[in-house]
Amino acid sequence: MSRIGVISDTHDFFDPRIPELFAGVDHILHGGDIGLPWLLMELRDIAPVTSVAGNTDDPSLRYPVTAIAEIGGIKFLIHHIVSPRNLEDELEQRIRREKPRVVIFGHTHKPFHEEINGVLFFNPGYAGKSRFGMERSVAILHCTDSEIRPEYKILK
Repeated sequence: MSRIGVISDTHDFFDPRIPELFAGVDHILHGGDIGLPWLLMELRDIAPVTSVAGNTDDPSLRYPVTAIAEIGGIKFLIHHIVSPRNLEDELEQRIRREKPRVVIFGHTHKPFHEEINGVLFFNPGYAGKSRFGMERSVAILHCTDSEIRPEYKILK
């Protein structure tokens, strides 16, 4: 079984609870709106990281727009802005070509997990500074050959 930490929309804020919440994960996927590279270095102290740029990330940082990670035999596609029920043509073609089991995204700041046409679309919520009283969260995906079970972790 693989345990994958999933985080998004940190906006240059590293919650001090992250190391404890992600202790023992095999890999961390960041769905974009990272902030500066120091944040990825903090995550890399916990586990290997695959990340993508978000719409607020400075293009000069050269974060990839889309990334593919294969972990424990499961293929993940990571892209910041995804509308699961109304995919942009280019992203839909990439998903068809890459055939990921899971698409990780962020942007909406709202947790989401739904399987659509055999692909799990997953948003961990947002982990940046508290805004407007919205609930903040990260997640762990517990992955086996037959099941991917999400576990949301609320950041208080």
